[in-house]
Amino acid sequence: MVESVLILSASSGKNLALANAFKETFTSRNLNAVVVDLTELDWPLYTPLTEKNLDAVPDTSSLSDLIMKASALVVCAPEYNGLTPPTLNNCIAWLSVRCDDFRILFNNRTVLLATHSGGGGAHCLMAMRQQFSFLGSNVIGRSMTLNSSKPFSQSTMDDLVDRVIQ
Repeated sequence: MVESVLILSASSGKNLALANAFKETFTSRNLNAVVVDLTELDWPLYTPLTEKNLDAVPDTSSLSDLIMKASALVVCAPEYNGLTPPTLNNCIAWLSVRCDDFRILFNNRTVLLATHSGGGGAHCLMAMRQQFSFLGSNVIGRSMTLNSSKPFSQSTMDDLVDRVIQ
């Protein structure tokens, strides 16, 4: 039973707007939904060298706590050169080295993927599907893709939200 949803936006533009549309839809169904704009985390680029510099290591506990409290995740990310954006990869990298039990953050957690991309967005969705599946998440088969030739559809969003809360 889904009680709360954490929505991660890997860009502050159209994907943040998409994340907020998801939040509104979940909230209209009396579910707690929180949006986190990963671009606002201001975490340094993860490298093994940065990890050794204790002054540079970000406090990841707030985001880890939000993930742990969420029944499901929605990830909204644009396609960057056929892959996921650096903000998402950096976030996952830091969580993986800063959490005592990193796998528990994603293992068996329902994850819905969405993209608003200048191009098609299919490569980003494939990359996220592969990454979250590798992390042990239960990735929902259907995703949301928005681009210049595929506008927003509330009926698609409603269907996706139904899949998350079932």
